[in-house]
Amino acid sequence: METVTMTETLDGDRDRLREAMTDVGPFMRAAEFDEVTVDGDIVHITNHVGLATIELELVVVEDSDAVLTYEQRDGIFEEMVTRYTLTETDDGVEVEATTEFALQARLIGPVLDATVVSRQRRRELRAQFDYLATLS
Repeated sequence: METVTMTETLDGDRDRLREAMTDVGPFMRAAEFDEVTVDGDIVHITNHVGLATIELELVVVEDSDAVLTYEQRDGIFEEMVTRYTLTETDDGVEVEATTEFALQARLIGPVLDATVVSRQRRRELRAQFDYLATLS
């Protein structure tokens, strides 16, 4: 499994950040995916990464240790889960996002490998953190 983790401390109110993160449609769109549709706990995303088009069906799952957790239900990954947590600190609210993934062996190659996916995921998380920072 590959892991991408980003952490940032924001000045925002914890409850307001939680509310923004659990409003899944706008929060996922903040990641700058090409298409996002939400139907209850199911999220469909489409994103162009280099020469590849990635389509994922995600499901939001209960996770008592996280503000928001979703797993891939259908897509390019053998397995993929992302968790977002909020922790109050003396400096503000620490937001942490961790994505763990394993690509299906048949997809690993010159167009799409773990390095490309990790780099793209960091961009997406950075965009979401920037969105949350605007709420501060």
